[in-house]
Amino acid sequence: MVRKGQNDVSEIQDKVMSMYAKGLSDRDISTIIKDIYGFAMSHETISRIVERVTPRFDAWQSRELEAVYAFVYVDAMVVKVKDEGKAINKAVYSVLGIDMQGHKDVLGLWISNNEGAHFWMMIFDELRARGVQRMLFVCVDGLRELEQGVLSIFPQTHVQRCMVHLQRNSLKYIPTKHYKAFCSDAKAIYSAVSIQAAKQALAALKTNWADYPSAVRVWADNFEHVEKLFELPAPIRKMVYTTNVIEALNSAMRKVTRGKAAFPNSEAVFKAFFLRIMDITKKWTMPIPNWALVLGQIDILYPDLL
Repeated sequence: MVRKGQNDVSEIQDKVMSMYAKGLSDRDISTIIKDIYGFAMSHETISRIVERVTPRFDAWQSRELEAVYAFVYVDAMVVKVKDEGKAINKAVYSVLGIDMQGHKDVLGLWISNNEGAHFWMMIFDELRARGVQRMLFVCVDGLRELEQGVLSIFPQTHVQRCMVHLQRNSLKYIPTKHYKAFCSDAKAIYSAVSIQAAKQALAALKTNWADYPSAVRVWADNFEHVEKLFELPAPIRKMVYTTNVIEALNSAMRKVTRGKAAFPNSEAVFKAFFLRIMDITKKWTMPIPNWALVLGQIDILYPDLL
């Protein structure tokens, strides 16, 4: 593979990083290199190759961003990271934006043991410092501190609670055999054609599932978030009632966590996730479906923006 007098071995390095991004362990990578090229590659060599991604991650994490993002989604993944000899759970937060051309982009990664309003203010202040001037709609999983952090930096933003997270919270009180029926009744609330229809669907939920008051109370106590959803036109409602866009990203990123009992440190998490994101986003070349329809509704809501 490496010819006599050759100094550039970047082809092998790129292949190692590509395999690492797909979640392969050091041992798997070494075995594949041995099978294909006929020479052994040690764990230390693989680690040194992957280590070279750190400057690329730092540049990516601090790069200039778009001035306006139509939709922003925030979600977290829990990973195990070694700390003083113990493997502890840490949350890796990712922020995904959809720009005014309808293209998706991961805006950054952050790790924190404890999240609060100050932590979220720090994240969104960092995004503002990187060039973001406006976020039209931000979809969150229900943390009040997150909403406070967004509005403290971008006060004109419409922050929307994710309806699918509400549904998951209510399912904790429903027997498994009734999941499908309950989800159908709950979905009728946030997918209704109007706020009046949503209120009727909530009344039906209370009647049909009176034997499970805790599940019903999740929807009754949070109906203000449903009402807020109906302040928006239908095409935009479909964009913000769920964080599925970023959860699909997290699902793909779990490839790099399945084969690891624990990451040695936070830097290793950043490197693995960054390489995985680079691998995933290669396919993000087209705008999201029906973007022209969504953009038309944005133009009506914000006539001076476009």
